[in-house]
Amino acid sequence: MPLPTPPSDDPRFPAAAAPRARTASALEEAVTACRACPRLVAWREEVARTKRRAYQDWEYWARPVPGFGPPDAALAVVGLAPAAHGGNRTGRVFTGDPSGDAFFAALYDIGLASRRTAVHRGDGLELYGVRITMPVHCAPPANKPTTAERDTCRPWLARELELLRPTLRTVLVLGGFAWQALLPVLGDAGWRLPRPRPAFRHGGEVLLADERDGGELRLIGGYHPSQRNMFTGTLTPQMLRDVLREAARTAGLRQR
Repeated sequence: MPLPTPPSDDPRFPAAAAPRARTASALEEAVTACRACPRLVAWREEVARTKRRAYQDWEYWARPVPGFGPPDAALAVVGLAPAAHGGNRTGRVFTGDPSGDAFFAALYDIGLASRRTAVHRGDGLELYGVRITMPVHCAPPANKPTTAERDTCRPWLARELELLRPTLRTVLVLGGFAWQALLPVLGDAGWRLPRPRPAFRHGGEVLLADERDGGELRLIGGYHPSQRNMFTGTLTPQMLRDVLREAARTAGLRQR
């Protein structure tokens, strides 16, 4: 008989619960119940209590934010973590903050989203062939998860990518944190990583071979569309669209 799943506030909960999720919707349900990282739980709930002045009328989500997009996506986008007053408020990744405003507008412009704006998880937004996920599913203080928090959360990412594996062709990785978090997940899943391990860079591409069946997976690095990156010009709207177009092209997705 399988061992019982530890309680949701046990650090072992993700590692036990993630492999038992047989579908993307089951994984999403399990993710949103997680309380395995005390610092992140305290922070996300404190933010929901105090709120930002502009959102005093909102009832914050204040739970882990699951992945978003079709379960048979050819393109996965891996970010960092939910924003305290974005995904932690709205219940959906990249929704309700400047990063999401830039990101979803770019997806819409190239034909991969049904609308330019993302307001809350029930607003009807659809993605076409794209699923968004992240290494850390709770909003971290100062947008900086600890190494231990990243590692505790890792089984969720590993299972989500495993569920996507039959259709997945390309992963767009937004930022160095996500790049470093993703590589060991892929290595453990049987994707052959180059030696030395490839460094993150915007527009950089790496083709991985599947040691299990000889398939291929393309990784593409892209700067995260954070407010700081967009404000300083480190990432421009055109750069964001260009890297998304390349990711969509290699995944075989139709574009405008």
